[in-house]
Amino acid sequence: MASFLYRLGRAAFRQRRWILLLWVAVLAVVGFKGITAAAAPEDSSSMPGIESQQAFDLIDKRFPGTEADGASARIVFVAPDGQKVTAADNRAAIEKTIAEAAHGSQVASAADPFETHTVSEDGTTAYSSVSYKVTSHDVTDGSKADLQKATDQARDAGLTVEMGGSAVSAQVEAGGIGEAAGVLVAALVLLITFGSMAAAGLPLLSAIVGVVTSMFAIMALGSAFGLSSSTSTLASMLGLAVGIDYAMFIVSRYREERGKGHAPQEAAGRAVGTAGSAVVFAGLTVVVALAGLSVVGVPMLTKMGLAAAGAVLLSVVIALTLVPAMLGFWPNAVLPRRLRRQARKGHRGGQEHPAAGAEALVPTRKESRWARFVLRRPLPVLILTVVGLGALALPAASLQLGTSGDEAKPTSTTERRAYDALADGFGPGFNGPLTIVVDAKGAPDATGAVDTVAKEIASTDGVVSVSEPRFNEAGDTAILSATPSTSPTSEQTKDLVHTIRGERADLESKTDATFQVTGTTAANIDVAQKMQDALIPYLAIVVGLAFLLLLVVFRSILVPVKAAVGFLLSVLASLGAVVAVFQWGWAADLLGVEQTGPIMSMMPIFLVGIVFGLAMDYQVFLVSRMREAHVHGQSPGRAMVTGFGSSARVVAAAALIMISVFSGFITSGESMIKMIGFGLAIAVLFDAFVVRMAFVPAVLALLGHRAWWLPKWLDRILPRVDIEGEALTRGDAPASDDHDRTREPAAI
Repeated sequence: MASFLYRLGRAAFRQRRWILLLWVAVLAVVGFKGITAAAAPEDSSSMPGIESQQAFDLIDKRFPGTEADGASARIVFVAPDGQKVTAADNRAAIEKTIAEAAHGSQVASAADPFETHTVSEDGTTAYSSVSYKVTSHDVTDGSKADLQKATDQARDAGLTVEMGGSAVSAQVEAGGIGEAAGVLVAALVLLITFGSMAAAGLPLLSAIVGVVTSMFAIMALGSAFGLSSSTSTLASMLGLAVGIDYAMFIVSRYREERGKGHAPQEAAGRAVGTAGSAVVFAGLTVVVALAGLSVVGVPMLTKMGLAAAGAVLLSVVIALTLVPAMLGFWPNAVLPRRLRRQARKGHRGGQEHPAAGAEALVPTRKESRWARFVLRRPLPVLILTVVGLGALALPAASLQLGTSGDEAKPTSTTERRAYDALADGFGPGFNGPLTIVVDAKGAPDATGAVDTVAKEIASTDGVVSVSEPRFNEAGDTAILSATPSTSPTSEQTKDLVHTIRGERADLESKTDATFQVTGTTAANIDVAQKMQDALIPYLAIVVGLAFLLLLVVFRSILVPVKAAVGFLLSVLASLGAVVAVFQWGWAADLLGVEQTGPIMSMMPIFLVGIVFGLAMDYQVFLVSRMREAHVHGQSPGRAMVTGFGSSARVVAAAALIMISVFSGFITSGESMIKMIGFGLAIAVLFDAFVVRMAFVPAVLALLGHRAWWLPKWLDRILPRVDIEGEALTRGDAPASDDHDRTREPAAI
């Protein structure tokens, strides 16, 4: 493989104008297709295989003309201190508000709280449920403005009015200023690492090209394959992350090869032949992880995983072709200042090999000092890292998955204030009612069967009340609403849902009718359980397939095992940190987390997928340099020091860039965005600086020659892939041809 990539790198450098034109053409065609493509479908909330989804489907079937997932809003009225909403003036203001809200063009109905008895026992709070004909995505700004205008009348009358529900929820935004600051820090890290504006800008430019092309491709294919706007979320995040990493690895190796005295074209070929090989296998490993999302059984996650896998593959191709082509345009501008000066002298003197022998593969002092320290004391370093990460992982044992609602929003939002007002007036469980769908189609007495089910559920511990049943036109299906005594995200509510479902078999035998539990609260519980059940199989598949790939790459049994163990340590430690902050509340004030609660259901899956991709980048690039030194004759200990010294700086820079970008999301006002940003940032911190910089060299130092052991029978059957560039040093690759050298522009 090294020989093929070597030739590819030289060809891209030599034919740089054609390569650049090709990528411009690709971007133009894909962009045109994306802009002119049919509109992408809406995000589907469908979740096959869970009871709450089956109940939603039954509602759509038996109650035609209404959407089970249609938008809704709640207008909450709170009387001034010492007054009640039932007072004549307050009641008149509320009824006038409801009447005006009901006239909205997209409103199906608006309930009068005095007719539907949605007034608290103490008379201080009342609410109106507003149902819409469309989903929350289709509610227009005009409809929201009409609802806001209607509530102003009640406010003018002295009432406190707040609103909640899917129809009024604002779109979740990312980190804003913090995210922009993260990108600026990333650019600064690149500049400090490479000491050159060109070397710092090239990885960013190539990553942007990859992300933009990927986004246009998703837009172009959206209508045909059902790719919604959310599908691009994971693709853009991972595309940017690995795009920067892969380009950094190529540019770093190019600078190193130039430092050894190679001509620009030869250096580009060798960079792609060595670092490019690591990029290919790192990319393949990430694709395996993303394709593994299909095992979760959630269509949206499957599409997101495959779209992100495509973005990663595109980043690999860009790193192998566009990056060496761009190096051809500015062969000396990406070099350190000292080499640029020497290159200018060599250009004026007609020399093609600037700074011959300079900056060869010699570890820098700081990295070498740390690597030698680990080599002398591997066991204490290993114990400290394992114990430290293990302790941080302990809170993960208490992981509670769920979906936070308005209770997790800042108190500055009307949704949060409406949530609190309803909880104060009607009890904590009022914000998360359970919807019971009774299917009495096979029962001889449908009305009697529904009444029996309602009475049985009402007598269940933890249920405060059950509403009157609402039958469909055929009279064979009814919908009930059961109010729990506990909040929607509490474990008691989760147990209550399981208890009610456990009563189904007995009621079926009594009534010949069956029922299903759904609603937002039950759906969140079901989704969380589905995600939790899928996490272990997903991890097993990802780690297992990655083990096989790394086995081929490093031709070792223990190195892939070490990589898998290190990855699991970093992921579990980061999950533990997320639980400690967002579920337990440790340091919550420091991060601006106003309300603790369950961890977002998809957070662990996202964390595993994204962090696995970055971890394998760092693993392959770092350990491949160690193996390269070992294959070229160094002892295991010396090879570890040499490989660590030559790659640790770039790996650390790549990790700092990702930490900076992810940390920008922590400044968001949305708890969910904060959680994602914090989880990803802390996971990269643990994996890059604890696992890759301490755990990995300590294990390799302890194993010595055994680290590279492979049974002879396995050695014979495994395909040989040369990621160390051994063929290049043996002369198997095409030699650098004096007649094939290009004229290089003067250094900038």
